[in-house]
Amino acid sequence: MSNEVIIQNAVKRYGDFTALSDVSLKIAKGEFFTLLGPSGCGKTTLLRMIAGFNSIEGGDFFFGDKRINDVPAHKRDIGMVFQNYAIFPHMTVEENVAYGLKARKTPRAEIDKRVKEALELVQILPLAKRKPSELSGGQQQRVALARAFVIEPSVLLMDEPLSNLDAKLRVQMRSIIKKLQRRLGITTIYVTHDQEEALAISDRIAVMKEGHVMQIGTPRDIYAKPANPFVAGFIGVSNFLPCQVEKVKDGRAMVNVSGMEGQKVKIDVNRDYAGKATLSARPEQLFFAKEGMPGVVTFTTFLGDFIEYEVQLESGQSITINEYTKDTTEVHEAGEKVHIHFDPTRVSLFDENGEVLSR
Repeated sequence: MSNEVIIQNAVKRYGDFTALSDVSLKIAKGEFFTLLGPSGCGKTTLLRMIAGFNSIEGGDFFFGDKRINDVPAHKRDIGMVFQNYAIFPHMTVEENVAYGLKARKTPRAEIDKRVKEALELVQILPLAKRKPSELSGGQQQRVALARAFVIEPSVLLMDEPLSNLDAKLRVQMRSIIKKLQRRLGITTIYVTHDQEEALAISDRIAVMKEGHVMQIGTPRDIYAKPANPFVAGFIGVSNFLPCQVEKVKDGRAMVNVSGMEGQKVKIDVNRDYAGKATLSARPEQLFFAKEGMPGVVTFTTFLGDFIEYEVQLESGQSITINEYTKDTTEVHEAGEKVHIHFDPTRVSLFDENGEVLSR
């Protein structure tokens, strides 16, 4: 039976250094929830606190209605998949997968049945008698996955499980992990620094920076409506354009974007504001137009389904534009003078303090 996971005001300190500061999360039963951020942001620290491997200096952790702060790790009913697989080299594949069930004194017939089912789910049943040394990295990771979920934990924790695999295998494995999680319905908390991986597999994502949660949302919300410039810059690629909000009337701001003098843009905003601001636009949110920000194409890269352009604006700033090949037959070559514009309903606008203005 899966559990919801509730974290209230979590704090973790190492001497004078605060690794986590007042972090609160509510993860629904059966949800695939990802902790995403750069190295050192506190995501693995938080996962290890949930697992019971790290002490808790402040806050409360719950699995369902049960507070687990003082519950030993081996009694928390969790499955864990590590970055380095951590499977036993002296045991066969099936012995590795059976290990947790034996520790729980599960009857032999039940162990055999559940191990076979687990190995079938991760598609390595024919490898049951092999030792880890006879397996590829992807096969070893499947063993680790099977061992974690065969015990039917209430919460599955995964710490950068794909980081040691090559790019193609990572894409294959993340698909397997997501399908397994949906099929089994286990509440899963997943740690990664890979933005694309997080977007591909998560129901919701918590973006972290320096021990703080910067934003929580669905992959679509995090990408399309970032809460601050850090999230906009960390998730995917963003072009940050300086601008000035002149006034707000009826919930709509008059914005003067640098390089577009005399071409004020109207953007829906969430409050009154006037002053310096920053406009954030994804490469696919920019397009070539007859008027807009003047610039010169400095680099063109054909990438199959889209063409990536680097354009230097008159201000000297370089921006990136993606144009999908299905939408155009024209290619802009290096040295060509162009004008760049955007759809005001799709970009993000932040005030001088980095707080989101756009709706």
